[in-house]
Parts: sequence; structure tokens; C-alpha cells
Amino acid sequence: MRDWVVDGCLFAGALTYCALWALVLRDDPATPDGALLVEVVLTVVGCALLWFRRRWPLALALVLLPLSTYSILADGAMLVALFTLAVHRRPLPSLVVGGVGVLGTAGFMLALWPHDGNTAFVLALTAVGTAGVVGWGFFVRHRRQLILSLRERASRAEAEAELRAERAQREAREDLAREMHDVLGHRLSLLSVHAGALEYRRSMSTEDVTRTAGVLRATAHQALQDLREVIGILRAPVGELPQPTFADGAALVEESRQAGMTVRSRTDVTGPVPDGLGRTAYRIVQEGLTNARRHAPGAQVRVTVAGGAGDGLTVEVDNTAPTATVDVTPGSGRGLAGLTERVALVGGRLYHGPDTAGGFSLHAWLPWPP
Repeated sequence: MRDWVVDGCLFAGALTYCALWALVLRDDPATPDGALLVEVVLTVVGCALLWFRRRWPLALALVLLPLSTYSILADGAMLVALFTLAVHRRPLPSLVVGGVGVLGTAGFMLALWPHDGNTAFVLALTAVGTAGVVGWGFFVRHRRQLILSLRERASRAEAEAELRAERAQREAREDLAREMHDVLGHRLSLLSVHAGALEYRRSMSTEDVTRTAGVLRATAHQALQDLREVIGILRAPVGELPQPTFADGAALVEESRQAGMTVRSRTDVTGPVPDGLGRTAYRIVQEGLTNARRHAPGAQVRVTVAGGAGDGLTVEVDNTAPTATVDVTPGSGRGLAGLTERVALVGGRLYHGPDTAGGFSLHAWLPWPP
């Protein structure tokens, strides 16, 4: 719609220019009526061709060039065609057509009126008008290209922002999945151990059964609390899961002992452990104890944490070969893989695998800046 309005205005402007000069030349005795009529008809045809100026700008300018050189009535249509050429094509065709038009007008006027005093003024006015129209067209072309470039940059920036948002959401989901595995997997493994004890130890006293059932109830309650926290984070637009600290590792070991595991723990750490480093160490110990409960029932577990600022923090969880077979709930298989990613994110190293005695070793080194 906008193009139709612009084309209509330019067409009307060219016709108005033609009509005004026709009125002026009508009273000029040097202009025959028949010649004026021919010029008017040709100029009107040239103005009608302006409707095709966007499709064939160079061809239209070349058609109107000899007409405007011969008749001043067609100068309005020629300026519109020259402006369109400057907007839609490279600068060279516009400069060539504009220059040829000025030179053609000069040659035509000098040939007909070599001694007319107004010739120089008319030629100067023609050159200035042509240069102004071409310059205006160059400005519009440059502005359009600039706007197009800005739009492309904005579209690219928007696409990149969407990719960053998707990447951030994916990383957040992966982080949350690791937290869910670490927290709920630990609780559920405790439930599995105690439930297995109730199932296989038929000779337990009433007091032991009551105590084990109490531990099951407390562990299940804590698992539900952890699950509520996870679901709350999923529902809330902003938030984080409560994160453990290095000091919580002692409670983690004690909890495993209460579940019937034989755990020896040694901590030799110099200075306060940073929160991020302590949280990673906690998750390593948690994963090691959880795997030992699941896959090595009855084994002896050794937990060693040592290090200091500048030397790094070493975390080791080793267990001997299992002494019993317990049907435990299978895990997701992503625990050690997620732990490897977690350690790699902080710039540490992780080793895990069976030893020659049938046990399993989980060793990690974490950087601790001085």
C-alpha cells in the first residue's frame, strides 16, 4: 500500500511539472502548438512509465533521457527515474546517466540558443538539480542498507539470545538432574538397605525391627522433604536447591553407619574449605557411599579427605569386596558420569574403577586456590 501511495504522488508530481511548463510554453510565440502537443503527449506517456520504475529503473532512465534532453516538460519524470535508479542500483549507472543528461541538455541548448544569456543559468540549475536528486537517492539507498543491516544484526542477536537461553535451560536441567540423583539416590539407597535387612534377617528381635522401621520412616520422610524441595524449584521461576557444605560430610558418614555400613573416615584439611569446593567434595563422598551400599553390601568403606589451600583437595572413597548379595533398587547409571562432569567443571580430576581385590575405588582431586 505504501508503494502505491508513493508511486501515485511521484506520478502526480511529474504530471504537475509537465502541466506548469506547458502553460508557460503555450504563451511563448517561439513554440509551435503542434510541437507542444507532441511534447505533452510524450511526457504523459513517460510519466505513465513511472509505474514500472522499481522493476526496470535503468531501462526507464535510458528511455526518458533523450526525451528530457529535447523537452523540458519531461524533466520531472526524468528526475524521478534518476532518483529511483540511484536508490535501487549501484552508484555508477546513476552517475553515468545523470552526467549524460546534463551534457546532452548543455549541447542541445548551446546548439539552439548559443547567445542566450539564460543558457548558463539553466545549465547550472540542471546540474545542481541532477546532483541533488542523485545524492538524495544515494542517501536513501545507504539508509535502507543500514536499516537492513541493523535488522539482520537484531535478528542474529535475537537468535543467539534464544540459543543462549536454551543452552542455559539445558544446563539448568542437567544440574537439577544431578542434584536429584545425588539427593534422592542417597536417600533411596538407605531405604533399600534397611528394607533388605528386614527382608533377609528373619531372626531380628522386636526391638531391632522397631528401630529399623523407625529409621525407614525417618529416611522416607527426609526423601519426601528432598522431593518437595526439588518440585518447588521446578515450579518456581527463580530459586536454587539448598546446597550442602563441607561440614555436612560428617553427618553423611554417620548416616551411613546407622544404616549398618562399616565406614572409617579420616579428614586432614588445613583451613576453611570454600563453599563450592566443599559442596563438590560432599557430592563425591555421597556418591561413593551410595554406590557402596548398592553394589558392595557388607563391605568395609574408607573415606579420606585431605588437602589445603594451594595443594588442592583429595577425596577418596574405597570399599572392599562385597560379603553378601542384596537385591537393591537399580540406579540410573548416570551417577558417576554426572560426578565426572561436576568435577571437570571445577577443573579437577576423577578416577573410578575396580581394584585387584574385588573392591572399588573412587578418587578425586579438586583444585584449591591459595
